Amino acid sequence: MHIRRADINDLKAISQLGQTEWGKYEAELSVEHWKTMSATISNEVLYQQLLQQAIGFVCEDAGEIIGMSFLVLSGHPTHIYSEEQSYIRFVTVSEKRKGLKIGQKLTESCIEYAKEQGEKRIALHTSEFMDKARHIYEKLGFVVIRQLEPIYGKKYWLYELNLNP
Repeated sequence: MHIRRADINDLKAISQLGQTEWGKYEAELSVEHWKTMSATISNEVLYQQLLQQAIGFVCEDAGEIIGMSFLVLSGHPTHIYSEEQSYIRFVTVSEKRKGLKIGQKLTESCIEYAKEQGEKRIALHTSEFMDKARHIYEKLGFVVIRQLEPIYGKKYWLYELNLNP
């Protein structure tokens, strides 16, 4: 099992992993919100854009991609992130491989790359139904900056880690 940079050749496997693993949140959402999330995670363009606009990392075991994460460098603000923040997106781990600290290692890969690039702050957002992920982020030193407006009808928080303590 090893972590490496993702590339466009990983598109199909990344898309499949995202659809499979994020599909498990259907039970957490209303029918209306699930339809919206499902349309997003099943759109291969999302994964293609992530591979083009972010630095992707995948965890691979015996040729199978079992985890992924993406780092967007600062200078790409959104309605959630500021111009000064780099941010992590879509940390995903195969359910079959949970408990092996893959999500933590993928997050650490993003942090290390951000530091190498001279980023000062790294952020991410996560939800009330992602308790295990929140625990990992807090263990790594991320702190809640603010609660966001609900997404998919659920509570979300913006977390940030200062990379120059």
